Amino acid sequence: MAQQATIQGVILDEFNEPVKDVNVSIQGTTIGTASNENGFYQLKVPANQKVVITFTAISYKGGQKELTLKNLQVYELNPVMVSSIEIIDTVVLNTTTREDLEGITTISAKVIRKIPGAQPGVENILKSLPGVSGSNELSTQYRARGGNFDENLIYINEIEVYRPFLIRSGQQEGLSFVNSDMVRSVDFSAGGFQSKYGDKLSSVLDIDYRRPTAFGAGIDASLLGVNAFVEGDAFAKAFTGILGVRYRDNSLLVNSRETEANAIPRFFDAQTYLTYKINPKLELGFLGNIAINSYEFEPRFRQTNFGTLQDPQAIVIRYQGREDDQYETYFGALKASYDATENLSLRFITSVYHTQEQEHYDILANYGLGRPNTDIGGADLGQVDFTTAIGSELEHGRNDLDALIVTAEHRGTLEFPSDKKENDRLDWGIKFSKEDIRDRVREYNVIDSAGFNIRPPFADLANDQPYEPFTGPLVPFESTSADNDVQVTRYQLFGQYSSRGYIKDTEVFWNAGIRSHTWNVSGDGIESTTQTVVSPRGQLAIKPAWNNTDMLFRISGGLYYQPPFYRELRDQQGVVNPAVKAQKSIHAVIGNDWSFNWISSDGKKRPFKLTTEVYYKDLTDVNTYTLENVRIRYRANNDAVAYAYGVDLRINGEFVPGTESWFSAGYLKTEENLNDRGYIARPTDQRLKFAALFQDYVPNMPHLKMYLNLVYNTGLPGGSPNYADPYDFQFRLQDYRRADIGINLVLKDDKKSSKLFSNFAEVTIGAEIYNIFDESNSITNIWVRDVSSQQQFAIPNELTPRVFNVRLVARL
Repeated sequence: MAQQATIQGVILDEFNEPVKDVNVSIQGTTIGTASNENGFYQLKVPANQKVVITFTAISYKGGQKELTLKNLQVYELNPVMVSSIEIIDTVVLNTTTREDLEGITTISAKVIRKIPGAQPGVENILKSLPGVSGSNELSTQYRARGGNFDENLIYINEIEVYRPFLIRSGQQEGLSFVNSDMVRSVDFSAGGFQSKYGDKLSSVLDIDYRRPTAFGAGIDASLLGVNAFVEGDAFAKAFTGILGVRYRDNSLLVNSRETEANAIPRFFDAQTYLTYKINPKLELGFLGNIAINSYEFEPRFRQTNFGTLQDPQAIVIRYQGREDDQYETYFGALKASYDATENLSLRFITSVYHTQEQEHYDILANYGLGRPNTDIGGADLGQVDFTTAIGSELEHGRNDLDALIVTAEHRGTLEFPSDKKENDRLDWGIKFSKEDIRDRVREYNVIDSAGFNIRPPFADLANDQPYEPFTGPLVPFESTSADNDVQVTRYQLFGQYSSRGYIKDTEVFWNAGIRSHTWNVSGDGIESTTQTVVSPRGQLAIKPAWNNTDMLFRISGGLYYQPPFYRELRDQQGVVNPAVKAQKSIHAVIGNDWSFNWISSDGKKRPFKLTTEVYYKDLTDVNTYTLENVRIRYRANNDAVAYAYGVDLRINGEFVPGTESWFSAGYLKTEENLNDRGYIARPTDQRLKFAALFQDYVPNMPHLKMYLNLVYNTGLPGGSPNYADPYDFQFRLQDYRRADIGINLVLKDDKKSSKLFSNFAEVTIGAEIYNIFDESNSITNIWVRDVSSQQQFAIPNELTPRVFNVRLVARL
């Protein structure tokens, strides 16, 4: 009786599109499962006996298959479901998924791979969702509902992944950890997520890598680099594996900026996900990643015109020196999944993350302020003939970091099936992690104006040069020097209970859970400090049985903590404060999903969904920070309180038949009160956000497709020097506007045949234009001083201009 076999596969419709929520069961029994959003299913069946497998789904004709399988055999069955149109009595059909009830946004893996962007991938799509923003197209980092980049959780197959520590700008970042060619499904929540997802304040990104069911390979090549993957199975499908390799060179984007430079931004990574089913109950999985990122930058010359038509200004900068950055990360995780019974699943996960990072730079900038030539008919229009206010600035850095993070974790799931319309579930977990970080910080900034050294802005000594001689020591304008050897040990526990059932005809889902997080900070010259936090969380969703109206209402929230990671323990002078508390947020989210059909001009119904969420966060023990490009510097003293509230809206559906598009809008307000000085805007206070992701094709030539990605964000507070008092600098950067477009010609796919590419499953060639309207976006400023007038000027550092790219995609 204990002998079992496995049936698995992908369910498609007559158009070769995946079909989700198909009921797959053994006829005459209660054993069954359902296909996910990618059409994938897996069902365990008794071995050495005849079974009849049935496939049923709403709006599709059912089917069945009779099989007799051997013990441990893995059988692949990929049925095709044919649409069925019948005239029946009025019936309320329940098509609500668990993701809808939990307030999770699901993104198609196919959309992720096709939408254009200067930094394509999962994060590129996230920035088109409401409540999620990012004002640097070269960066994979994002903000969610007023949080910063460090407040987001990322999981791949239940394994938490990490990002480098020392990244200062988007052009240094390179590749995202997530390889889009390996993705099967993507779930995202911008707040109010469950206890099982960890301790962060803002969002969770939960990704599943796929398990291949047959051999496949593909390549995606463009002027920015090459992605390639190969996948397959062996040993009667007991073993599956997928390997992805990526190489990216951002020279096309970096060298198109206003600063003339020799830039060599090269990024490489190799990633694999392997599974092996030892027996029907026990499976091993391995996730491995090696990333080597190199960034060499040697600036030469820059001229930026600014000011007004009545008072035009220009800055001319000549550079000497260079920057050499190197980031090497190695990650390996082993996961054992044991299905003790049909309803009890036990997982054991261990992982090791090792990163070695260096930032070495010496860059001398000699600048002059002047007036550009405004003679429209002149040959030297825009050029600067004479400069005044000559000055220079030397930036020096020798930063080195070595971090090792080791984790061991157990997760369990127990389901309580019933003959009634309900399904209860208990999840629990325990996790141990050890972080060992060695950090060397050496940074200074020397400013010279007209031959005189500029002292620090908060220096007590007066300096009235050149009128009065100054005999004090010469010191840098800014300086940081520290050597840190820090160990952080963490113990985490969580438990949660979920229930899905009915009260009469109204569907009800609720989830309640609690987390405990204990951490200890110690190290060389650091007083050992231990702290513990406990955070309860809950969710409630109700779907009324209303005639002709498909509505779902949600409410979620709880107490969320973010125990400090190493970067949050280190203040702006590089000193580690082990007593930094966990930031705390009371979070409440109210949401509504309205699913409806829009009848187009041809009389056909097209499905749409309007999602609305209103949220509020009350934050205490806030660890304030400054934000420069993507570099965060914490004050590490929990000296503020804050709040955030807003509303997010998203409508998605078939604006064009057969394609999914969406439009997003959001309003956010977040402020902080530092030492009871009053509320001011936080660095992430991006008030308005509009975005659109649109897919289209030529009606008479459906293989010519268009993908459009639009983003508009109002300006962030900031651009001020790091040493500035935030209460004195509350102006905003300019608004961020960007549009990326891709036009692809499909030469071969499952709907178009080709003799030339008969051996390929897909061949696509296309062109992409990034920043199609050539908007001059910026995220930071250069601050220069006019000696004669003692006036400071903020010169924006512009991001990438319009860039053209060509792309070829081929898959077997």
